[in-house]
Amino acid sequence: MTRRLTPLHADYPALLRECADHPQVLYVRGTLCAEDALAVAVVGSRRATPYGASVAEDLAAELGARGVTVVSGLARGIDSAAHRGALRAGGRTIAVLGSGTDVVYPPENRQLAAEIERHGAVISQFAPGTPPLPHRFPARNRVIAGLALGVVVVEAADRSGALITARLAAELGREVMAVPGRVTSPQSRGTHELIRDGAALVQNWQDVLAELPARWRACVRPVDAVKPGDGVRAASSPGHEDEAGRADWRAVLSAVGEVPSSMDDVIARSGVGSGRTAALLLELELEGRIRQIEGRRFVKAERA
Repeated sequence: MTRRLTPLHADYPALLRECADHPQVLYVRGTLCAEDALAVAVVGSRRATPYGASVAEDLAAELGARGVTVVSGLARGIDSAAHRGALRAGGRTIAVLGSGTDVVYPPENRQLAAEIERHGAVISQFAPGTPPLPHRFPARNRVIAGLALGVVVVEAADRSGALITARLAAELGREVMAVPGRVTSPQSRGTHELIRDGAALVQNWQDVLAELPARWRACVRPVDAVKPGDGVRAASSPGHEDEAGRADWRAVLSAVGEVPSSMDDVIARSGVGSGRTAALLLELELEGRIRQIEGRRFVKAERA
């Protein structure tokens, strides 16, 4: 079933909402969680080499196993490999379409889309029934960039759509990263250009996490703490009809007072896990209920 979300809905992704030209409507199959604010996009060429597909899948698996939501575009090649990697590790993944959520493109990815829907979300800014026409994909790429803290490009030719996603991420102030490839491979020309222009060079998942803001690095869980099913749990945001989700929201808000508190203070007072606390602090900040001050400390906003 496809849900229709507007920016006023609590389930609308907080990171995307803070973008100046965010979509006024999102169509969603599956679940969006507060924890999805800790997200990294992994994108690249549709004509992936075996090397590129392997790197993308393994990188996404390592990130997914540590509680990082993997965002991509469900395209052939690198995108599909990234989604598969996150699912393989029991992690969450979000697929952003350049068509309606009921029009899976490419068609051979219908089964993959169904699996993503069960363990994450398939989303689009286009209404159901919308066909996947070329002019819609740049808009899709902007949503991919807007959902993530950073974008990792794994293989991209000179005019790859993944380079558009990287440029949009830079415009939004998100981290841009790239995986180097063989110097003789046409599929690595775009990634090498990104690195030459200042993108962070990525060889493994540690390189990706090193580029994230410290506030979010603190939310990454050790892989030995991951239990089967943890990555696919549909945790609720405050607006979801789940009392546990509303209780977490209230606990985090109550843990922030007039005296500045660090995120560790809020975690200790609320009893809410680090990843969920970070996501809820971001939501509360964007809602104007709390504000962040110097030293990454939080205080209750006057209006709250």
